[in-house]
Amino acid sequence: MKKFLAIICAALLMTGCGEVKEVQADVLPPPPDPIEETLKAMTLEEKVGQMIMIGVYGTSVNDDIFYLLNRIHFGGLILFDRNLESVAQTKKLVDDISFAANQKAPLFVAIDEEGGRVARGRHMFEVAPSQEEIGLSGQPSNATYWARHNAKILRSIGVNLNFAPVADVGSKDTRSFGDNAQTVANFVDAAAQGYEAENFFYTLKHFPGIGKSKIDPHKAVSEIEDDKATLAAEDFLPFAKIIRGHDNSKFMIMVGHLKYTALDPANSASLSPAVMTGLLRNEMGYSGVVVTDDLEMGAIKNNVELASLGVKMIQAGGDIALVCHNYDSQQIVYDGIINAVKRGEISMARIDESVRRILKMKAHL
Repeated sequence: MKKFLAIICAALLMTGCGEVKEVQADVLPPPPDPIEETLKAMTLEEKVGQMIMIGVYGTSVNDDIFYLLNRIHFGGLILFDRNLESVAQTKKLVDDISFAANQKAPLFVAIDEEGGRVARGRHMFEVAPSQEEIGLSGQPSNATYWARHNAKILRSIGVNLNFAPVADVGSKDTRSFGDNAQTVANFVDAAAQGYEAENFFYTLKHFPGIGKSKIDPHKAVSEIEDDKATLAAEDFLPFAKIIRGHDNSKFMIMVGHLKYTALDPANSASLSPAVMTGLLRNEMGYSGVVVTDDLEMGAIKNNVELASLGVKMIQAGGDIALVCHNYDSQQIVYDGIINAVKRGEISMARIDESVRRILKMKAHL
């Protein structure tokens, strides 16, 4: 060993005409990225499962839920009143499903708790006023207060994601903060600040804005014929304010099923590359998770084959397919995506792109 060190020292002295050169320490490689490590450890089936959010039936874990966990590997769960008996019971349901899932990433557990007429668990906790009522108060701080309230009560039952606030302008069903785009943007921004103060995930819906709809999308498709400049000035504004001013990895954007003829006359927004990739991703710069409205709504299911809905959603730029009610529908959407990947219609790189966004958001959990 001494002879070896002497040779090394002599060589160093000879280097550079007798000058002793400083020996650079080896640069350690950067630590592995936990998101990339998780992604590499996932199978195709597990990755596609992350891109499916489903609803289940029952107030405790049952054979159907166990089957779906193993069959679909779903990465997200949405709760309805059919799942809610009490705070303790719901928390146990969520904990038991999360434990049984045994996944490489935690579950998104979502609910629609907008306030007013769209609220779950009325028998369990105080429901917020409608967004219309909050907007009429003229005080954006009220939106912050009720967002923090929602975050606290939802966390108590194991929920980590609210499908609220509604960012639509001028909805006629009490679900909008108002009919002025800047007012709505200010109230949505205040609500976002409330959720973020509680470290709670929220969702802006229904991009690119369904306030002008005259038909209930649960029943049929509606077409919005305004030109793009009008849509940008009125409907896009609340979404744009949050995208520019907040960490995009801490909230989702839900895309609706309406058609916007100035953007894409052929496809509903939830299946439109022009809307989800061209507008939302490229023009508006949104880098977070995009979730569809329920794919079982009449506006979408009645016009497109169920097996291709998830495929078209992904090809258009979406990340999570929401399938709320029918177990057969959930499996058909999931299988449609798996088969499309195997046929080469969707690349593994495209799947990884969405799962990477999902895992980045879940890392905050």
